[in-house]
Amino acid sequence: MAERDIDDLPKNSANYTALTPLWFLDRAATVYPNRKSLIHGSVEYTWHQTYRRCRQLASALTKRSVTFGSTVAVIAPNVPALYEAHFGIPMAGAVLNAVNVRLNAQTIAFLLGHSLAAVVMVDQEYFPLAEEALKVWENNSKGKFKAPVLIVIADKNCDPTPVQYALEKGAIEYEKFLETGDPDFQWMPPEDEWQTIALGYTSGTTASPKGVVLHHRGAYLMALSNAVIWSMQEGAVYLWTLPLFHCNGWCFAWTIAAICGTNICLRQVTAKAVYSAIAHLGVTHFSAAPVVLNTIVNAPKEETILPLPRLVHVSTAGASPPPSVLAAMSQRGFRVLHTYGLSETYGPSTVCTWKPEWDLLPPDVQARLHARQGVRYVGLERLDVVTTKDMKPVPADGKTIGEIVFRGNVVMKGYLKNPKANEDAFAGGWYHSGDLAVKHPDGYIEIKDRSKDIIISGGENISSVEVENILYLHPAILEVSVVARPDEQWGESPCAFVTLKADVKKTDQQQLAEDIMNFSRSKMPKYWVPKSVVFGPLPKTATGKIQKHLLRTKAKEMGPVKKSRL
Repeated sequence: MAERDIDDLPKNSANYTALTPLWFLDRAATVYPNRKSLIHGSVEYTWHQTYRRCRQLASALTKRSVTFGSTVAVIAPNVPALYEAHFGIPMAGAVLNAVNVRLNAQTIAFLLGHSLAAVVMVDQEYFPLAEEALKVWENNSKGKFKAPVLIVIADKNCDPTPVQYALEKGAIEYEKFLETGDPDFQWMPPEDEWQTIALGYTSGTTASPKGVVLHHRGAYLMALSNAVIWSMQEGAVYLWTLPLFHCNGWCFAWTIAAICGTNICLRQVTAKAVYSAIAHLGVTHFSAAPVVLNTIVNAPKEETILPLPRLVHVSTAGASPPPSVLAAMSQRGFRVLHTYGLSETYGPSTVCTWKPEWDLLPPDVQARLHARQGVRYVGLERLDVVTTKDMKPVPADGKTIGEIVFRGNVVMKGYLKNPKANEDAFAGGWYHSGDLAVKHPDGYIEIKDRSKDIIISGGENISSVEVENILYLHPAILEVSVVARPDEQWGESPCAFVTLKADVKKTDQQQLAEDIMNFSRSKMPKYWVPKSVVFGPLPKTATGKIQKHLLRTKAKEMGPVKKSRL
């Protein structure tokens, strides 16, 4: 028998409308038309101007029949045009695909072809990359290639020569394209909140990246969740250290419009640029992967501006932050919010909520508690850690390892044109993260590793994250990543790839390696101790994640650890 409510009142247009973050921009322009919305070097816009420009973009796209069912790819760093694309493209009914600028031409060609991009907007610096990608796409399309509209985004802060080259190749300049649109365009919100707002591709560590499809409803809920979780005040000044192409800037593109804040664009992220923006542009908040925090705390004195002029809030996610880095950020006057999530969950969707009683604990204990991934976001309905065999919740003992699973409105629609991957990802009615974690007695979860990053040595599981956290305490280590290396006796053993701090003498690396191993022996179980240490820069993705798959390949190529070395 169907459940009955106390009434039979129907939905109607007065009391029910599809959720979308696009209305946040309309409101910001109404409430604070003259407040600065975007600052990028010498270029500044108000919310009134940003709203008009986004409607122009929507109108210009609509005139070219780029609407519902079309995808627009944007290949750009954090510049105003990419921010505007987060509103203007969905206002036309189309789908935004913000492309990682560090991908190679072959991968970008795959994304453009897979999503059938009708328009490609590209920043002037990356025009040659886009040009090469389009050639690869055309060559791979077996005569079915339909050239997309090509738009080049000029940057007044950069050399104009690449723009001229792009125009000669038939591209339209972004500002000229906007001029073809109507700034008073009557955009139409989605009729159904399940409609796709954005498409983003996973890092593509396997053969082909997967296209993560996100809907208007999830983007709306995550944008507001960000503000609630972080207690963001109206008018916050947000520095774009986080790439907008990474999970749509963790949905902060829409959050900043919701709180009528100011976006500070940062074309290139350096410690000096971050400290400068804090000192001179009133920055109150920024988000960054732990690797960026590491750069900030280890910056040479001449690149820093300390003490900070105000408390600066930082949210971090993308990898497990070492407790030592969290502690160092706090010492410098940053208040760090540790979050965790994936592209498939609209960016961060768990938070290590700080409890007042933790203030009384010693700093090292605080840092260890703060390094956990925590509890679910306010916009996420269900979060659990379950056994990989039967999906039963693990006990909250801080020891039993299981997989993190999600369920709720901030989980993706699915992967584009990939039914097999969707079947696996949503098995048992939950989204499977592939991250292995424990659940502590207080209900907070803590990642122990990606399932593929666990090192199995002599039948014992070693968490590479835990080994890394200890190694970060070594005074010479700036960055470290630990992976499995084949081992003749134990099957696998830990191999540490290390980047040394700038002031460390790098002459006797053998001595340094011995010192790191001796340090490890004093701090961790014997079988955790790295049997090999390799020095040099670590390969990273555009969002600052260390590319462990490349290091695993390198460790494999080094050959197995010989018995004699034990």
